[in-house]
Amino acid sequence: MTNPTPSAPTFTVEDPATLEVIETVPDNGIEEAAAAVDRADAAFTGWSRTSPRHRSDVLRRAFELMLRDRDELAALIARENGKSLADSAAEVVYAAEFFRWFSEEAVRPGGDYGQAPAGGSRTLVSHRPVGVAALVTPWNFPAAMATRKIAPALAAGCTVVLKPAAETPLTALAVARLLIEAGVPDGVVEVVTTTDAPAVVTTWLLDPRVRKVSFTGSTGVGRALLHQAADRVLNASMELGGNAPVVITADADIEAAVAGTMVAKFRNGGQACTAANRIYVHDDVADEFIARFGAEVEKLAVGPAVDGGTIGPLITSAALERITRSVDQAVAEGARISHRAETPDAAGYFYAPTVLTDVNPDAAILRDEIFGPVAPVVLWHDEDELLRQVNDTDYGLAAYVFSGDVAQAMRLGERIEAGMVGINRGIVSDPSAPFGGMKQSGLGREGAREGLREFQETQYLTVDWTS
Repeated sequence: MTNPTPSAPTFTVEDPATLEVIETVPDNGIEEAAAAVDRADAAFTGWSRTSPRHRSDVLRRAFELMLRDRDELAALIARENGKSLADSAAEVVYAAEFFRWFSEEAVRPGGDYGQAPAGGSRTLVSHRPVGVAALVTPWNFPAAMATRKIAPALAAGCTVVLKPAAETPLTALAVARLLIEAGVPDGVVEVVTTTDAPAVVTTWLLDPRVRKVSFTGSTGVGRALLHQAADRVLNASMELGGNAPVVITADADIEAAVAGTMVAKFRNGGQACTAANRIYVHDDVADEFIARFGAEVEKLAVGPAVDGGTIGPLITSAALERITRSVDQAVAEGARISHRAETPDAAGYFYAPTVLTDVNPDAAILRDEIFGPVAPVVLWHDEDELLRQVNDTDYGLAAYVFSGDVAQAMRLGERIEAGMVGINRGIVSDPSAPFGGMKQSGLGREGAREGLREFQETQYLTVDWTS
């Protein structure tokens, strides 16, 4: 990890629920970013030549250490991110699972051997680590977004330089310390904390020793990074924004649909790229769904995690202002606030979980990622028109379908332009599944076998077999 010098600048990390300063960390810049690559590059040869079994054992140990420290890590996430203790604890377990999954994938690097169709030669295919990988992670899942990238990179034999979000650097630093305890050598995982992300990341993208960039964040930033990566034809993975629809059909189990939609919408306070952004309810069940869903929303406990809040604050004052403007605009366009939870009298960036009804299918709030606890509801009755509305977006990360007819649910799921579709469930993420989207929601996949391949290059040897 990068270490501060006595004169190094610093920045503070704030609890968004109380606005209290949690800790001060180094505010690194170009020199520190370059030095991190120096160390990662120096460590690459040794780490890449370790056996797959050794890398597997280290990652398995990291998994065990995360579970050992789950309570402390959950408390840390709740403080710097603001999410509830329940959400934080769930994130720790989910994040640890990437270390376990890729500890198992590390010993299966893949390859092939075969005879050329024309005869006369044999082909040997192997996969090798791409090199030093630059990882850029967001604030909304500070543990899981780090482990989802670190685990496959280390399993493949890569070394990494990681820039966590300035809002939530403490969790990444804690994970890095656990990796050292697990046996990861110096230089293999370098964490660079900074408030000047463009300077640090650009330094990495311009460095010929960096052979891979993996980014999770907004589509706008991802687009800019792809422009930079193109100059070096740099291997790039992008997990970008979403605009996830929820579709509830006429024969859906309403109780299950409400429960699933609550998870899809309000996990992490709606601050997730997979969060439900638009809820399309069939006319025949709209009244029942809205009444039940609204009643559950009104029960949500909003407040700091330490006070038992299940819905925490938004991450910054800017996020709070943006959500407020979006809802005000939707109401001005004809939407109605039908249900709303109570907010605490607290200093943090809290916004009341809100259900919007009478939402026009062309409303602006349906076109942009909300990234907050606001649930706009749209009615539908014609399946073809529904699909036109659902797919009328530049994004295609996640979607959800609730239906009592499995055939209809599968048909809708296959026609929705999204990389991941949850059928009768409100969660789509799993380390064993290829996480990623279509259209402008990203490039590449994380998790599953595909996640390992993102950090590997493929080579084949063709061998003369005639003599």
